[in-house]
Amino acid sequence: MHHSRDPVVLTKLRELGQEIYNQLLSGDFPKISIPSRSTNNIKFDNELRQFVLGDQRITRSAANIKQIRSFTQLMWVAYFASKLVKEGKSSTLRDLYYHSLNYGVKFRGQKESDDTVTDLESILEVPREAFNIFPKERSAIFGDLTIEYTTPEEYKGRRVNLASNPDGVMIGLSVAHAEFIETSADKVFAIEKNAVFRRFIEERVHKKYNAILVDTAGQAPRLARLLLRRLNKELGLPIYIITDADCWGMHIAMVIISGSANAAHLHELTTPDAKWLGLWATDIKRYNLPSFPLTKLDELRLQALEQDPRYRDFFWQKEIQEFKRARRRAELEAFSAHGLAAIVEKYLPKKLKEVQEAA
Repeated sequence: MHHSRDPVVLTKLRELGQEIYNQLLSGDFPKISIPSRSTNNIKFDNELRQFVLGDQRITRSAANIKQIRSFTQLMWVAYFASKLVKEGKSSTLRDLYYHSLNYGVKFRGQKESDDTVTDLESILEVPREAFNIFPKERSAIFGDLTIEYTTPEEYKGRRVNLASNPDGVMIGLSVAHAEFIETSADKVFAIEKNAVFRRFIEERVHKKYNAILVDTAGQAPRLARLLLRRLNKELGLPIYIITDADCWGMHIAMVIISGSANAAHLHELTTPDAKWLGLWATDIKRYNLPSFPLTKLDELRLQALEQDPRYRDFFWQKEIQEFKRARRRAELEAFSAHGLAAIVEKYLPKKLKEVQEAA
């Protein structure tokens, strides 16, 4: 993924435009081929250790009265994307939807415009962030890491240390695409909960454990996943994911490791070597944590995960079975029952040792 004014993205957009233009020039109804994102075209790739799209493609053609509308919408989104990249501006998905009204492009609602953006991603094989379209920012990073901005233009070359803001720094485009200058850290903790992220900063986990802290704010947004992948690949830092002990927390970890089905058309967002540190189902009893019974929804979700190809190895299956057997779940905050610092002083060192030895 690259930052704005990206020559690669502009080239791809130009080629797409040229292809349509040439078809029109030779008197043909323009048409375009798109990788199919239907569930039967999503495969688990053992090499990449993530979901990818198979070979099925669908055609959108202006010759087909039923497809004219979606074809036109796609052309407009591509035009809008190229404008953003050329001008070094950015837009949210919501913004894009409102802009379309201005141009008289009639989307039935934001879901339709969002889907069209995903079509463009799969045609160009780049994520929407590369053409400057973003979701709302909600994740954050904190720790001794000096970065140098590459975007926007007026920040280029400016350096900042991510431990300078005690609330953490929002992971937006500029942070996710910055150059890494230096760090003293030798690991990263990715944490599902903001309250625990804050507690870690207060307890100086970044100092005690030489760690960079990332608050994923629930299911990690794509820019956070991109940043985690970069910290792992470019700096060689191991990534340890810390979540609630429930099927949702487990899945937050899995999406960082093996990606999501709805981003199967993108290959730059996963960190296959990241490790789920906990809370595991087996930790509930082991650390004597206050817990709650599973809900009906939890149980249905566990059944779905049991069948999911990402969960097929023994470790994940064992945890799923333990959730099903004990029928309990626990939150990260449950450690507070053992005192404010328990998670940092008792749990972290034990679990790090366990996960490192298993590797």
